[in-house]
Amino acid sequence: MSPSLQSELKQRKPFGSLEHEAMLSIARTAALLEHGTSEALKPYGLTPTQYNALRILRGAEPEGLCRNEVRDRLVARVPDATRLLDRLEEMRLVVREREGDDRRFVRSRITRAGVDLLRPLDDVIQALHTAQLGHLGQRKLRTLVGLLGEARKQP
Repeated sequence: MSPSLQSELKQRKPFGSLEHEAMLSIARTAALLEHGTSEALKPYGLTPTQYNALRILRGAEPEGLCRNEVRDRLVARVPDATRLLDRLEEMRLVVREREGDDRRFVRSRITRAGVDLLRPLDDVIQALHTAQLGHLGQRKLRTLVGLLGEARKQP
């Protein structure tokens, strides 16, 4: 049996409600999983958000995406997608080009260096996910995915 969240957090008093405990459990689990991802990406010089943006742009090849399309597809929302893309461009992992008559419309595309950086990371991240969640088995993972999807629905 896994340790209770209450004991993990060394909390002496019971949670105020089951919803409160569920929210803290989701947040704690996300933080631990995210930390593992951050550590796995560190040797490659990427943050989880940068990695996510590169994967989004790789999936949008060859057309690329505008800044707002990248922003809207990110797993974790960022306040300034322009700065995120600026950093990736400085790292030569992304290239941006103005298109059409509207000078405000800028399309971002992943570079060959970005694709080459992601290639080994595919296996690294898959191995990490397997280590983090594989012990649950396929049935429990499907249930977890379904429950989390339900939790994201707006009432």
